[in-house]
Amino acid sequence: MANLATREAYGKALVELGSENKNVVVLDADLSKSTKTADFAKVYPERFFNMGIAEADLVSTAAGLSTCGKIPFASTFAMFAAGRAFEQIRNSVCYPELNVKIAATHAGLTVGEDGASHQAIEDLSLMRSIPNMTVLCPCDDVETFACIKAAAEYIGPVYIRLGRSAVPTLNDEKTYKFQIGKSVKLREGKDVTIFATGIMVSEAMKAAEALSTEGIDAEVINIHTIKPIDIDGIVSSVKKTGAAVTCEEHNVIGGLGSAVCEVLGENYSAPVKRVGVMDTFGESGKPAELLKEYGLLAVNIVSAVKEIIKRK
Repeated sequence: MANLATREAYGKALVELGSENKNVVVLDADLSKSTKTADFAKVYPERFFNMGIAEADLVSTAAGLSTCGKIPFASTFAMFAAGRAFEQIRNSVCYPELNVKIAATHAGLTVGEDGASHQAIEDLSLMRSIPNMTVLCPCDDVETFACIKAAAEYIGPVYIRLGRSAVPTLNDEKTYKFQIGKSVKLREGKDVTIFATGIMVSEAMKAAEALSTEGIDAEVINIHTIKPIDIDGIVSSVKKTGAAVTCEEHNVIGGLGSAVCEVLGENYSAPVKRVGVMDTFGESGKPAELLKEYGLLAVNIVSAVKEIIKRK
């Protein structure tokens, strides 16, 4: 399998979008080399705007451009997009329901050595709490391409969570179909459902393989859309398996785990175990070391599955 960061795929997808739709414009907060919007800037300099280190202006300007028929993609690190520009996203984009796409890179712990100040582990929670916001979190480069194209076609605010580190390619570019609000079943199972998003999808697949050697049949579902979440897909799977584990590179409070618990709490009672950052800040370190330190590996998912199955 190839390994490519979702931010890299984002940059390439923007270039393709630029040729397909002349209304696509891109804004960045002086991080274009890191967010990979520099790819778009090289080909379409007249449609690229470096707003400087001014995230509020970044989002507000994107909002203004959207009122003129443009489709703006505004990018910076997730910490600064979801955190520093929260007010502008809430009041200037989502409240008037403008057609702005916030493509935030460097999300989660895998920012690595930049440490807690740059590690956005609250962004999914913040963004899904805003009315009118659609929240996407692709798992690999193929899904990122499809996600960016779908976001451009969708009319309304979208938040797209992207990562810094390379991740395995799980999907086949020729056959993969992306639909906002619909989960993707990657593996059939009958004993437990593993719901995962972003970089944790590949770890969930590894966990399912390991569990199969011990006679545990795990269903794996990729939740690429955190909001609107696939209620029918979640409920139908858990009705079959009777238990669920959620996996995310995000605080266990407010993200995928919370969303799945909300769905099951209102629609079908079943035990749930959340794998994620356990309500603590991150620290500096190599991405692989941090995933191990914070329990975000396949081995941790395996342990969670074994624990939750006992509660069925």
